[in-house]
Amino acid sequence: MITMVGLGPGDPGMITRAAWDVISTTRVLYLRTAVHPTVAALPPSIVIRAFDDLYERAERFDEVYERIADELIARARGGEPVVYATPGDPLTAEATSRHVLRRARAQGIPVRIVSGVSFVQPVCALLGVDPLEHGLQLLDALDLAVADPAAPDDAPSWASLHGFAYTPPLLPFPLTPTRPALICQVYHRSVASHVKLSLMERYPADHLVTLVRAAGVAGAEFAVELPLHALDHRSDFDHLTSLFVPPLTPLADLRGPEGAAYVVARLLGPGGCPWDREQTPQSLRTALLEEAHEALEALDSGDDEALVEELGDLLLNVLMQSEMARQAERFDAGDVFSAVASKLIRRHPHVFGGANVSASDEVLRNWDAIKHAERSGRGVSRQSALDGIPTSLPALAAAQKVTSKAARAGFDAPDMDHAWEALAEELAELRAATDLAQAEAELGDVLLAIARLGWRLNVDAESALRAAVARFRRRFARLEALLAGRDLRTLSVDEKLALWERARETPGDADLAG
Repeated sequence: MITMVGLGPGDPGMITRAAWDVISTTRVLYLRTAVHPTVAALPPSIVIRAFDDLYERAERFDEVYERIADELIARARGGEPVVYATPGDPLTAEATSRHVLRRARAQGIPVRIVSGVSFVQPVCALLGVDPLEHGLQLLDALDLAVADPAAPDDAPSWASLHGFAYTPPLLPFPLTPTRPALICQVYHRSVASHVKLSLMERYPADHLVTLVRAAGVAGAEFAVELPLHALDHRSDFDHLTSLFVPPLTPLADLRGPEGAAYVVARLLGPGGCPWDREQTPQSLRTALLEEAHEALEALDSGDDEALVEELGDLLLNVLMQSEMARQAERFDAGDVFSAVASKLIRRHPHVFGGANVSASDEVLRNWDAIKHAERSGRGVSRQSALDGIPTSLPALAAAQKVTSKAARAGFDAPDMDHAWEALAEELAELRAATDLAQAEAELGDVLLAIARLGWRLNVDAESALRAAVARFRRRFARLEALLAGRDLRTLSVDEKLALWERARETPGDADLAG
């Protein structure tokens, strides 16, 4: 059997009678940490075995919990009556207890819990907080660790493939920012720094938090309020240090989806914005198209600040559409999130399932097969491999999409030379055109051949043309500046070409195509 007992919040006088009876009659007492005031008051006849050294030797915090649990389970399986003591209460924000209970249940080892006074009661008493009033959240500081256990350490990521260092995101975020939170085990400055950075993913840097130390220990307890960004500026941390994080108002929860959804719901709700309430899903269509193009423009410019704003505008349209649909009882934002997440999971069995792929082309083949199965399951059949391309796509983008779909269906030459030859043939036919109608048809064929060649070169034709137009506009503006008041129409062809070459010589443009 494993018996887990709580040592209380830190004052030896606050250990429960039941816990004391168990501890005083045991020969060996295992402690997660010996850094606790009650330990000094334990009977001297007890052999203390603490796991503090694991914190120094383990590479991950989870590894500490796992190794403690493994050790306790192994001793219990060997017939030893294990007594394990934790600070506070064994089942209140104590990660090792969760690991022990999970392993013990799996192996049929009985576990007895002897409750203690947790750190929650004295902290709330010190701060004057009712833990049930606003749904106080409890969290171990080490649960804010960022890790992706589903992937091996050496697996490639988008960042590593594109020359960046990979940092896993803290997903799902373990706290609801609009509810208060109490974070325990902020036992070291490095842990405080880690907690600060994790919280700043969702909380403002100047959000006032309260650091609480030794709550419930007479003459030693104190609480200090400070901005979140200054949390790790202090050095007086130990295993009795906790952090109280007051809730954000919904309008201050700006770094999460709930905050944006709340703002949109207010705009479209009673007492909201008259103009927003007058909109319809169809009236937002124009804005959706405009915002998409503005996001593309920001993406091409490399302006991150502008891109952030334009992606936000796109998200606003999604949230507005979803809230209108919710009020009309058609669907809601949850359906949108569910649809995209479920689709991504289904269509990536090599990531979320047991399928194996060796290259990107195999991923695309699997994607097409899965999409076909999804349509069949809904009773939807397509007459052509080219179905499903939106008619509202820009013509060049649509041309490349048609080309790629036809190629994936098997309609493509086996080598690059054929694509070049097809373009040369279409250019020759355009040059030989004798009237406007023929010229229009042949020019269309040329553009289609160029789109096909772009697909073969793995170049997005739409983006390439958009970049070329932007480059031309920059160079033409420089040419106009070089005119110095002269009328461009009065210059000879050679003079115009000379000015154009000077306009092209600007650093950053000179090495790009014409």
